[in-house]
Amino acid sequence: MLTEGAFNDPKPDAMFGLHVLSILPAGVLGYRAGVTLASTDEFRITVTGRQTHAAFPWSGVDPIAVGAQIVSALQTIESRQVNVAEPSVLSVATFHGGNRANIIPNQVVMGGTLRTMSEDRRQYMRRRTQELAEAVARGMDANATVEWLPNGYANTINDPALTARMAPSLARVVGAERVRVTPPLMAADDVAYFAQSTPTLFFWAGITPPDQDIARAAPNHSPLWRVDEAGMLPGLRSLLHLVADYTGSG
Repeated sequence: MLTEGAFNDPKPDAMFGLHVLSILPAGVLGYRAGVTLASTDEFRITVTGRQTHAAFPWSGVDPIAVGAQIVSALQTIESRQVNVAEPSVLSVATFHGGNRANIIPNQVVMGGTLRTMSEDRRQYMRRRTQELAEAVARGMDANATVEWLPNGYANTINDPALTARMAPSLARVVGAERVRVTPPLMAADDVAYFAQSTPTLFFWAGITPPDQDIARAAPNHSPLWRVDEAGMLPGLRSLLHLVADYTGSG
């Protein structure tokens, strides 16, 4: 949309958006100034060894064993190589290789996601992911290639001045006691690119039922996710109030 000029004529003065969130109960709104959502990068790691019979593993190079060591090594980036005061996440979520119990395969392919809250951390962890994967594979007589797929998102950043100006509008909808400043979330959203172009306030509407323990609520996109649709009305009203208050048409 941005590439095709959707924000060119007329250029928006401000943008408001919302998303439902399971860590907030229905009827509660959440927001944060500055970095609100993580950037996201998807990676693919291909480990190539040398196929052999599983009864004679010394006759080949086992990419499954190499891949397992790479997964373990990658976890040390977050736990031992970066300051944990700034959150980031590196997760290997897929691991594919082999098709017979008695054959060590020639290759395995792993995939996962990187989530960061700053561009410096993002670039550092991308570099270390590649260096560690290649070094571990090389040390075990295998080869690893790391690909960063072209479908990542930037950080979603709420404009501090706009957020401060419009936060009272949220409080008027649900009451100040039901508006919360939320922590940065490791989720990501392509609203980030709109926010790079136009001052933005992207906020949250809680949808967890009141009888459910928030600490045990299943996250968005989980098959166990429960939605209390009563939480959607405050979200809708908030968007209307934000637009009316910002434009002075309320």
